[in-house]
Amino acid sequence: MDLTPISAFTYPYATLYNSTIDILYRSRPMIEEFLRYMRLELNRSRLTAEAYGRDLHEFAAFIGTDDLDPSVPDTKMIRAWIASLADAGNAPVSLRRKTQSLRAFLRWAMKRGIRTDNPAAEVTLAKVPRPLPDFVKSDEMEYLLDNRGTPTESYSYARRHLVLNLLYTLGLRQAELIALTDADVSISSLEIKVTGKRSKQRVLPLPPQLADEIEVWRKIRDSRLPELPAPRPLITGRDGPISKTALYNLVHDALAGASATRHSPHTLRHSFATAMLNGGADLDAVREMLGHASIATTQIYTHLSFKELLGNYRNSHPRAKGKHEKK
Repeated sequence: MDLTPISAFTYPYATLYNSTIDILYRSRPMIEEFLRYMRLELNRSRLTAEAYGRDLHEFAAFIGTDDLDPSVPDTKMIRAWIASLADAGNAPVSLRRKTQSLRAFLRWAMKRGIRTDNPAAEVTLAKVPRPLPDFVKSDEMEYLLDNRGTPTESYSYARRHLVLNLLYTLGLRQAELIALTDADVSISSLEIKVTGKRSKQRVLPLPPQLADEIEVWRKIRDSRLPELPAPRPLITGRDGPISKTALYNLVHDALAGASATRHSPHTLRHSFATAMLNGGADLDAVREMLGHASIATTQIYTHLSFKELLGNYRNSHPRAKGKHEKK
């Protein structure tokens, strides 16, 4: 049934018709309708929608309801909820997201004509300290990628080496790597198509050495798993694409002993960005490679590079040391 409102200028019974739509529409669970809107109209990911849903149900429970009527919340009520969460020890990043979940929900309610204001917009977002991203130093990564202590014909070794190479050389997200298939890789044109957040695609250059490694790996993979259906996942697990857990464990074990505090796939994405900027790459080029929507997200790596530069300067130049450091 099409429940699209129609204009009173188009049909004489539009007022009655639209009122009927509103009754039918609001008889459905409102949180459920909002999440449908997020997934179908805003094209948000399933995980994002689920996180917003949990926040909204939590707020509904706080005010004593099963569902959430958009006409009910006010600024005082929302502030009381956020304060209770802060008192319970929720981190600023969690408080910030929960406020944003309510903002989005009430903004949707305004768009639907259910209310005319957004009281959540009056609630100040919790300030989140932004730590500098952790990364593995370039010389450590070069050692890891060049130290071929295990025969390249080994399935497990070849997979591990290619995973490290793809994450560090191209700056891929974990989910982007898992989603890669053979169809995304063009050896002839030395390009690789990556599907990022919100299904946005970007095409990245494929270094010849990495392209050669992919060809060698695919022969090893196909010999080990000849019955994989097409399009074949580039990095395989037991029954298809490698799982997030298996990928994390693979990278975590491979980076054991590295100077980075965290040994995760995302650490290698940070390492890629840092290596690019330290090597003189343009900030906007790094943004394009990483698939960031805003250059502001990429700029954090400039602070990271400056911090490393400052450390090297203070340790190397005699005039950079304070009096208390002189021997």
